[in-house]
Amino acid sequence: MKTFDFPLYFVVGEENCIGKNLLWTIEEAIIGGVDLLQLREKHLNDKDFLLLAKKVKAICQKHDIPLIINDNLWVAQEVESDGIHVGNSDANPLKIREAWPSCKILGYSADLMEHLNNSFASVSDYLGISPVFKTPTKEDTLGEWGIEGLIEARSLTDKPLVAIGGIHEKEIVPILDTGVESICVVSEIAAHPDPRKAAANIKKQINDYYEKV
Repeated sequence: MKTFDFPLYFVVGEENCIGKNLLWTIEEAIIGGVDLLQLREKHLNDKDFLLLAKKVKAICQKHDIPLIINDNLWVAQEVESDGIHVGNSDANPLKIREAWPSCKILGYSADLMEHLNNSFASVSDYLGISPVFKTPTKEDTLGEWGIEGLIEARSLTDKPLVAIGGIHEKEIVPILDTGVESICVVSEIAAHPDPRKAAANIKKQINDYYEKV
């Protein structure tokens, strides 16, 4: 099992930034404490997505932060990202492993309990437990896991788990108590007028938590 040591995971696309520049938002969030970045652009064509991904990769490399591309294998390979994340309606993780054997980080979204141990999960490096709480940024899911769902998910798999969806600062500690390896946020950082401060506040909670346990 690969180590998944990215406690603060940030998913972002242009539409999440609420009038702010995407590249500025990304760099500010990284400076604030983000450990891993997923670029999610569902509405761009491949050429424009690649151009954007190259700019984002330059920022990530500057700060030594891994870059994950959401559901676009071609862009992920062309930009030589660290990995790719897919959901159940996206590219097949088994086929991704075949087409891109050098992929360092392959993430897969588990929307239901039965997704935790299926063939897609078996070839993935981590599972995104999605959404923890209902959120407008995750509209293609079947329900919400909640804290009890995270606890159950943790008991059913030893894969690294990333909690994502509707997470705000006040839920950080209860979520970490479930045993997940990583907390993923979107709007809590991207929509904040000061993404550096927002990321720093969340990262401090995470660091304080681990100092106590």
